[in-house]
Amino acid sequence: MQPCCAAQRGQIAVQEEVPSVVLKQSETLLYPERMMDLAGGDFLMGTDGDEGFRADGEGPVRKVKVNPFSIDPYTVTNRDFQQFVKETGYVTDAERYGWSFVFHLLLSEEEKRKVTTVVQQTPWWFVVEGADWAHPEGRDSSITGRMDHPVVHVSWNDADAYCRWAGVRLPTEAEWEFAARGGLVQKLYPWGDELTAQGTYQCNIWQGTFPDKNTCEDGYLGTAPVDAYEPNGYGLYNVAGNVWEWCADWFSPHHERSEVLVNPTGPPTGEMKVMKGGSYLCHDSYCNRYRVAARTGNTLDSSSGNIGFRCVKDDTSKKGGICPL
Repeated sequence: MQPCCAAQRGQIAVQEEVPSVVLKQSETLLYPERMMDLAGGDFLMGTDGDEGFRADGEGPVRKVKVNPFSIDPYTVTNRDFQQFVKETGYVTDAERYGWSFVFHLLLSEEEKRKVTTVVQQTPWWFVVEGADWAHPEGRDSSITGRMDHPVVHVSWNDADAYCRWAGVRLPTEAEWEFAARGGLVQKLYPWGDELTAQGTYQCNIWQGTFPDKNTCEDGYLGTAPVDAYEPNGYGLYNVAGNVWEWCADWFSPHHERSEVLVNPTGPPTGEMKVMKGGSYLCHDSYCNRYRVAARTGNTLDSSSGNIGFRCVKDDTSKKGGICPL
């Protein structure tokens, strides 16, 4: 798989066994009034187009059926995750390791001087001591003023723990793509085939020359608020760009063959979990994985400044949820 704009912790450290975490389900968080109820149904998943990365397993196009489910229109915010940590005392993988990956242009000059390790394959990723969900660019940073931005520096393990506490779960890749397409059939993006519809940026991705100059024509160098830009046809925000989103499935470039795949959940085992949607670092010259069919994978304990998640529920009842923005 071609290196992507998300870093992998295994490139730097030996993967540790994650200690078992027992979390009491939240009694105070009502999940939420804001979830979108989707009727499910058939759709065409993946792509056979030349714009994608075949090695990622974007194709072949396959007919998939998903059951009704509810999905958060936004990724989990810093405000949401702060409440989770406050109630449970949960410690993220980034905090356990003592570091996480930060994109070089987001670092202060003081933090840059402290950096001793970069990722050889993707040298724009710096290993920053003290970087975590509450300190996205290292110890001298905070989430003040960014409570409505997506929480980042969360591993798959962290996202799964949050979901278990909140009484929800991570979406399957099929559910995520069904929701992200917003009812459109085989379009490149959640809004159609033109990246800048009517000359207007529709998502938070990279403009300029990657990885050294971002002209910020879309308004952001790093993350944007979770409700930035227009929602797709199903009312979901930022399913292209902003942050990569964890899915429940193990990653594999190979897919089950069937006339119609019903509620597929991916392979039974693996080494990486699927991520969808791309991030603020995606650029056509290197990683145009902000397309709906695009996908990548990462290890369960990996975290960086461009990975987040959103939640789903199996039923369409409006019981329980994330606090409104």
